[in-house]
This record gives sequence, structure tokens and C-alpha cells, in this order.
Amino acid sequence: MEQTTARQLLAEMRTRLDTCRLCLDAGHDIFPRAIYSGDVGAQFMILGQAPGITEKEAGRPFNAGSGKRLFGWLAEAGLEETWYRRTQYMTSVTKCYPGRNGSGSGDRVPSREEQLLCRQYLERELEWVAPRLVIPVGRLAIGLFFSPKLPLEEIIGTGIYQPERVVIPLPHPSGASRWHQSAENRERVRQALALIRLEVQKIIPA
Repeated sequence: MEQTTARQLLAEMRTRLDTCRLCLDAGHDIFPRAIYSGDVGAQFMILGQAPGITEKEAGRPFNAGSGKRLFGWLAEAGLEETWYRRTQYMTSVTKCYPGRNGSGSGDRVPSREEQLLCRQYLERELEWVAPRLVIPVGRLAIGLFFSPKLPLEEIIGTGIYQPERVVIPLPHPSGASRWHQSAENRERVRQALALIRLEVQKIIPA
């Protein structure tokens, strides 16, 4: 598909997305405001779970401490934050802030129904942006590409290599997550970043 056509289709979809009420009409208590960034022509796509409270307030993906840690990791793979935010693509499985969880101790994980209601937008983003490297971040996003039955220990540090794209996952960089803090899992993250660096070098030759 030509970029001009893809860009027009993506712009039309975003108009629908920015006024979407599918989750609200289905009775899900969300805060409608789709958070994403980037355009057709991006070679890289970061795919998160859903916007958090700071992303909702700032209007940009991975805005808070998790974003700082994520881009600290990606810098090791050759992806600098300012350049990435200016030129590449960031989105999530569900596009709007889902609110706090029942205990109030963190953000709510979008339900299966919410994910399905929002899936049409992600499928169009993948089709029309056509990134060469997708980086799913966190269990929910990783589960779109890898079996949910597999533990992260068997996923992080591996990739899916297809003719149209490569998928290399990372754990969620939340400070509350203990997964990426153990020595063994830090090594798995380093392995994942090494794989990402190889793809970056193919896409953006030095």
C-alpha cells in the first residue's frame, strides 16, 4: 500500500478513534482520550498495555517513570528517546486510560472485552503503519504475539521473525514490577536489547 493512501486511512481511523465510545456504551468505566503518537512510515512500534494516569494527563505514551526506564533500556539498543518520540510510533492494546484498580493501588488492567472492542484500531495501525520492528512491552501486549501460557522467562530474550516484521518483547518497566529486578531477568532483558540492537542496525545502518 502506498504511504499516501495508508496515511489517509490512518488519519480517518484516528478521527473515529478520538470520538470512540465503544467501551463506554458497553458499560466499561474508562476515561475516554486515545493516547498514541507517530505516523505512517515509522519503522519501529512500541506497543504497551494501556495509558496510565500520567499518560492520560500528559497526553503522550510512556510519559512517567516507566517511560524513563523503558527508554533507558532502548538507548542501549540504539534507540534514543527524543528521536524516537519525534519520528517513530507508540500505541497500546487499549487506547484510553482504564482507571484505577479496585484496591486503588494501581491502574486497572483492561478487560478481555475492552481489548476486543479496541482491537480493530490496533490491527489497522499494524497494517497501515507497517513497522519493521514491533516491541510489545508487558504481559498484555506480549500475549498478542506469544502464547499466554508461556512464562516471561521463556519469552524475554527471544523474538518472532516474519518476512513483514520482527517482534521482540520487553517486560513492563514499571518500578512496582519485581520481574526485571532479579539478576537472571536483568540478563534476559539485556539479551532482548541485544536482539533489538541487531534489528536497529539493519533498519538504520550506521
